[in-house]
Amino acid sequence: MPNTQDDQQTGDPNYVVGLDLAGRRVVVVGGGSVAQRRLGLLIASGADVQVISRTVTPAVEGMAASGQIGLELRDYAPGDLDGAWYAVACTDEPETNAAIVAEATERRIFCVRADNARLGTAVTPATARYDGMTLGVLAGGRHRRSAAVRNALLEALQSGVVTGDSEPAAPGVALVGGGPGDPDLITVRGRRLLARANLVLADRLAPPELLAELAPDVEVIDAAKIPYGRAMAQEAINSALVEGARAGKFVVRLKGGDPYVFGRGYEELEACVAAGVPVTVVPGVTSAISVPALAGIPVTHRGVTHEFVVVSGHIAPDHPDSLVDWPALARLRGTLVLLMAVERIEKFAAALLDGGRPADTPVTVVQEGSLRTERVLRADLATVAERVRAEGIRPPAIIVIGPTAGFDAAIPDSARTAAAE
Repeated sequence: MPNTQDDQQTGDPNYVVGLDLAGRRVVVVGGGSVAQRRLGLLIASGADVQVISRTVTPAVEGMAASGQIGLELRDYAPGDLDGAWYAVACTDEPETNAAIVAEATERRIFCVRADNARLGTAVTPATARYDGMTLGVLAGGRHRRSAAVRNALLEALQSGVVTGDSEPAAPGVALVGGGPGDPDLITVRGRRLLARANLVLADRLAPPELLAELAPDVEVIDAAKIPYGRAMAQEAINSALVEGARAGKFVVRLKGGDPYVFGRGYEELEACVAAGVPVTVVPGVTSAISVPALAGIPVTHRGVTHEFVVVSGHIAPDHPDSLVDWPALARLRGTLVLLMAVERIEKFAAALLDGGRPADTPVTVVQEGSLRTERVLRADLATVAERVRAEGIRPPAIIVIGPTAGFDAAIPDSARTAAAE
């Protein structure tokens, strides 16, 4: 039913209050899916929760087995609310729920009636918890509306569109993984901290759309390391992080993928710690797993592969500084994910073939994964180098080698498993 002007002026008549239930008895009558959804927050509040129900879901049974709640498998009986501060009636029997509300009212205990909120003496809002705050929204019984507003407010806080911080961020550094490229794939915490930055040092692979969201007064330093081209010295990046924090700024080091997966994140952490600068690490969605996944390739699959290995391709197999045991990798049967390997794909393919990997091992190359410009090339180990050159594949690209690299959603799982055996 559409809102009337009267509704808009009157609003929800309920009085919103936060209850301190820690250590206090709360009785929940009913053990089905409705009770299961409500128990989590009650447990988190520290309440002494007692569930009374003839039957319960496996999840509720697990809560009882782990000591999170008390459980009595029986019918509700008058007197069950004795000593309670709060009650929830969520059986599938309206007459039982009415009797619970009646007892609660007589005892002056606030009671939620899940099957008909207006017939109870309390209403459960659409809630969310964020950074030490609890959000609650009531919409006069219109649950979809309250949930939609709750979700929108939570997303606004998470994205930094709305700030829940009244004070400026304290000086320091945050090493933030920006994910594989799509700006929607940065973590909630990463996006929130980025929105509070005074200074941002961004890599070339950091999602550029995120920088466009920054306020005009935020200083952005290009710390790009273009493969096989110009590069800002790591020492200069370390110095910029430390000097920015010492100047009273909150500095975000925004990287593509994850800061600790071939991102020199730990070197930057060491520099900050040595300088006495507070530093926070925010892991990112690494491209080594996410880019293949978005292209339809799992790096592991039951019955097909029990391991996957991620290798940096910035050094050739025959280079004296290489730390990779290529003969051992060639003997593995699982998935091999190569990063930064396009320029030397011929050498990597040859090393694996020489080590015994079959020539028909599936290989998939994903260029600019997660972006609208994504390109996917499928080949095998014997032909991948030639195909990469012929198709003009360029960095950034992820190379996946192994049985799962040949997966196609159109092929039934049973057929794939049989072929791999």
